Amino acid sequence: MKRDIYPHLETWKTSSRRKPLIINGARQVGKTHALKYFGNTSYEKVAYFNFEKEEKLSQYFESTLDPKKLLQTLAIHAEVDIDPQKTLLIFDEVQECPKALNSLKYFCEEANEYHVAAAGSLLGVKMAQEKGFPVGKVNFLHMYPLTFFEFLSALGHEKTRTFLEEYSAYEPLPNPMHDKLIALLKLYFFIGGMPEAVSEYTKSENLNTVREVQLEILDAYEKDFAKHAPPNEIMKITTVWKEIHRQLAKENKKFIFAAIRKSARGRDYEEAIQWLLDAGLIHKSDLVKSPKFPLSAYASSNIFKIFLSDVGLLGAQSSLSPQVVIDGDILFTEFKGALTENYIAQELTATCQKKLYYWVSEGIAEVDFLIEEGHGIFPLEVKAGTSQKKKSLVTYAKKYAPSKLLRTSPMNLKHDGDIYNIPLYFISRLEKLEQEK
Repeated sequence: MKRDIYPHLETWKTSSRRKPLIINGARQVGKTHALKYFGNTSYEKVAYFNFEKEEKLSQYFESTLDPKKLLQTLAIHAEVDIDPQKTLLIFDEVQECPKALNSLKYFCEEANEYHVAAAGSLLGVKMAQEKGFPVGKVNFLHMYPLTFFEFLSALGHEKTRTFLEEYSAYEPLPNPMHDKLIALLKLYFFIGGMPEAVSEYTKSENLNTVREVQLEILDAYEKDFAKHAPPNEIMKITTVWKEIHRQLAKENKKFIFAAIRKSARGRDYEEAIQWLLDAGLIHKSDLVKSPKFPLSAYASSNIFKIFLSDVGLLGAQSSLSPQVVIDGDILFTEFKGALTENYIAQELTATCQKKLYYWVSEGIAEVDFLIEEGHGIFPLEVKAGTSQKKKSLVTYAKKYAPSKLLRTSPMNLKHDGDIYNIPLYFISRLEKLEQEK
């Protein structure tokens, strides 16, 4: 399965400024598989240690954090020679051993000739809590569910992916190609990008079995709440988590706490939302009333939308029937386009823009996303259907006169006056298309 993280791993390996690596990301996005594959294809040997499966491993770190001593005992434990440059040392589920996490500082300072990579579930949560975390002593890579392009590779459409990645003309794709991609995108909306769900579909092509896998993942996430979250926050985290698909089903997708219960206030749920963000389970899009550069300086901290990290899990959480994949284009407009907007949020986060923002004009118009490119800010409107209405973009253009207006929809590549339509399946190429047009 071709993952976009592999070139970044190769760059890390050869970097003159290489430090121990931490791969962060939600549970079951493929961190372990990626590291093992990288180790087996780019190194002579792999020394793999899983702190969740082997609880006794933590004892090696109780008496010392000295890299030389640790390397000696770990090599004996794994029955493998750990050689500088030639062996990839993997600390998996490292959140179960905070001292192993802290040892990365000393690997950086005293044994940087060894290649050490760590991964684990809820590492973002642990990093927010750990006082001894080796700030500045590690490199980071964040891993997400499979993007749509990665999904194409997983399903054997490598030539289609390469065609899209190399496509440079801002003109419509051939209709048969466009129709094929829309059909594959509908499939992605249901399956999503969780590797186990994608793998199950490649084996069985059974969407009901895929749904079973997704429900198991959702159940595992909720068990993590009970196991790893602060006891006084578990109920709030669970409440927010189960509320997301209902809030996205509204016409106005702003997260409204009063919808949970009338007395609910945002400040009561700040820690719960931050926990879900740190766990990599959600994306948060902040309201910007005045789109000026940088957007982060003008974003509202208490008005926002919340999206799930994976569109397939959103469909599972919403009990979306597999039948919608078969029934025409209903999937794009299902519960007021929530799947489509969630998909764009996760694609932008994984490929273009790590922080999300949207714009509203006093109840008159709303632009779903703001794209920060260089020193420019451009509106991106998401259309779940083929409607060419452009009220929100026109309203935004009158107020701020951006040099370009962007719309993404199931329609083909199209230039309509000053509005550029990018097909939904092409959104990860947004920045490249903007440079080439």
